[in-house]
Parts: sequence; C-alpha cells; structure tokens
Amino acid sequence: MRDRILGCILGGAIGDALGFSHEGKRPPIVISESDEWRLSDDTQMTLATCEAITSRGGSADPAVIAERFAQWHRASRVTGMGASTFKALSELVAGGHWALVGRRGERAAGNGAAMRAAALAFCLDPNDEASRRTIRDVCRITHHHEEAYAGALAVVVAVRAAATGLWDGTSDLLRLVVEALPDTQTRDRLAALTEIEEETPLLEIARRFGCSGYVAESVPLALCGASRVRSLDFKTILIELIACGGDTDTNASIAGQVAGALIGRRRLPEGMIARTPDRRLVEAIASAFAESMNFYE
Repeated sequence: MRDRILGCILGGAIGDALGFSHEGKRPPIVISESDEWRLSDDTQMTLATCEAITSRGGSADPAVIAERFAQWHRASRVTGMGASTFKALSELVAGGHWALVGRRGERAAGNGAAMRAAALAFCLDPNDEASRRTIRDVCRITHHHEEAYAGALAVVVAVRAAATGLWDGTSDLLRLVVEALPDTQTRDRLAALTEIEEETPLLEIARRFGCSGYVAESVPLALCGASRVRSLDFKTILIELIACGGDTDTNASIAGQVAGALIGRRRLPEGMIARTPDRRLVEAIASAFAESMNFYE
C-alpha cells in the first residue's frame, strides 16, 4: 500500500507537470519534449493536505488542513490558483474561519476541491457517513457547492478503489463511482460515460461532453482516462487527456492520481519521474504521509 500511496501522489504530480503548459489551448494538443514541466496548485495543495494529515497522525481535520493551506499560501508556495481557491486562501491568511472562506454560488462548482482530494482516500472511508461529512468539510474550505463535493468524492472513491483492489483496472471504474455519488450533474455525466463505447477516443468524449474546469466536465473525463490505464498505459492516458485541451493540468493530475494508486510508484515511467519538478520534495511528503497511515497495515 505504501507503493500505491506514493504512486498516487507522484502520479498526480506527473500529470500536473505534463499538463501545465497546455492549459486553455485549443485541441488537439500535441505534446513536445521541449514543453516546460511545472507543478501547480493541483500538486501543491495535495501535498499540503498530506502534510496536514501526517501532522495529525493520519487523521483528516478540516481546520488543520485549512491552516496548512494558509501556511503554504503565506510562504508563496501555491501557484496557478483559480479564483475560488485564491479567495479562500487569502481570507484564511487574513484570519478567516475555514468553514466560511470558501466561495459560494455557481462559480464554486469548479474542480479545485477534487484536484486535492486524493489523499483523503487513504484515511477516510467514503462508505461511512461521518467520513463523507469530513470530505464535504474539506471541500468547503475553498468550494461551497454540491457539485464540487461530488467531484471530490468521486476522486476519493476512485483512488480508494484502485488502492484497495476493489477496482483492478479491468472492471468498470465509472459505474463503481456512480453508485457512490449523490444526485448531481457530476454523477449524471459519469453515468452517461458508462454508456460510451470503450474504444471511443478521449478527444471525442471531450468534444461531446466538455473538458473545462467545471467539475462535472473535468472529473468524469479524468476518471474515464484513468480507467483505461490497463488497455493503454500511464503515459498514454495522460497524453490523450492533455490532447483534449481545457483544464489540462488538473485533468491529467486527477487521472495520474487514480492510475498511480492502481499501478504503484514502481510502475510509473522512470523517465517521467525523473523529469518531475521538486520530485524529492513530492516523494518525501508522500512517504511521510504513507508512514502516518494505519490504513494499509
């Protein structure tokens, strides 16, 4: 399980860095070896979440997570934030309460909570009602919206299924996630994707269903990509997701988290690991996080 935790966190960082320079470009996007690799808030806030959980001995406390976000923001360690995340972190630094600073309304239905939710899969059981409340509370630090919560919950369910073997890479990941979600557009979009032919290119799925930063587009597409890691491979699913355009770094990061939780750190492409910015920091935080878990014993 330690290998799967490292695979999840490092896999997400790889996807984030690979997709960074292509966000917002028109599809189809072709990746070049000369592209800049850089980590964004997708990875930075995931690492801050890992640190907060580690500091509590493997327990997820929204107040502690929020304080860690504020520390990272205060130290200028969070870059590329969307408006909702920037608002929340700025207000946290100014002394705002974690339960009150998050954005509300339709603009809060972004993927900023989902992008950082993967670590919660290793200390919270999404089948448990108390754990689901904690997941919702952690989302609300930045995003007060049911869709944002549903997207984050979908990531938690997918990562946990991959890490525990509930999903082995061959069964239908999307149907498994659909069954765990509340009635939302995110759930409906995932359900619609279960009816798509498996051979349908991700580029075509993105054209039909969207791939923006709206969580009901982003998370379903990312999970659809991750679900193909056995039939394709880790690098290929990231390249195909990024080719779709839209929120490329978040889509690839979420897919990298889920696929990495399935295949583990040992099966991530070594060339991609070597190119990941701040790789040693990512692995050090992920390793400390894994050691704080009783989940895999």
